[in-house]
Amino acid sequence: KYLFMLFSFPSPMFLGIGQMAATILILYVSKLNKIVHFPDFDKSIPVKLFPLPLIYVGNHISGLSSTSKLSLPMFTVLRKFTIPLTLLLEIIILGKRYPLSIIVSVFAILLGAFIAAGSDLSFNLEGYTFVLLNDLFTAANGVYTKQKIDPKELGKYGVLFYNACFMVVPTVIISFSTGDFHQATHFQHWTNVLFVFQFLLSCLLGFLLMYSTVLCSYYNSALTTTVVGAIKNISIAYIGMLIGGDYIFSVLNFIGLNICMAGGLRYSFLTLRGNSKPTQPGDEE
Repeated sequence: KYLFMLFSFPSPMFLGIGQMAATILILYVSKLNKIVHFPDFDKSIPVKLFPLPLIYVGNHISGLSSTSKLSLPMFTVLRKFTIPLTLLLEIIILGKRYPLSIIVSVFAILLGAFIAAGSDLSFNLEGYTFVLLNDLFTAANGVYTKQKIDPKELGKYGVLFYNACFMVVPTVIISFSTGDFHQATHFQHWTNVLFVFQFLLSCLLGFLLMYSTVLCSYYNSALTTTVVGAIKNISIAYIGMLIGGDYIFSVLNFIGLNICMAGGLRYSFLTLRGNSKPTQPGDEE
């Protein structure tokens, strides 16, 4: 039980604050030591960054709040709704176009999610609401991040650093007002060295996750980043069925899960073949 004390931590917003603080500290020290480079603060930074900070904190809060409300396989399936939302936002905001084969793969994932969610025997309205909000925030975050990480503007490190700087104080205020901060400071395991290590490790891994997500969007599309994030959960979903203890089996739910996985693998195959490269309207190629 001591290896999983972090799972009983009652304050997801406080954990998000820790991850933001780790991001600020790591990037600031790296900039001082000239390991990374991003522009110094000036009055144009908030304008360049908006609306990413708002999306960023919404993504954190909804994501951390949703994980405890659903069984692990159903959480994995409902997170697939991020993929079609990202596809839609890339078309609307970035003006990108994708071939029909990619769109079919995306909607296969969506169909599987509908089938699995519609037959979920452990339906939890609050959990579904949080995870679908998280899908929307994640999709918007990916698309706007792709738009903002132009090296001539903030760059990938600037986006990460200033996002965290702008939102850490408002998140602390919200944490105080909702009682989240009080729950965190009165958590019983703060005197346990193993829990403190797990908490700090979670903050570090949170930074690494954000950095790797931004880096993937920088070299690829926001849609590819979203699909890669979903595909990694294939093994998690099936393991959760066997050892999670909270999965309730039904035939339709199991079929939906497998359709989701098949659609995701099809997208990955098309990506590796190079068919998923988006084209801008008017490109001569």
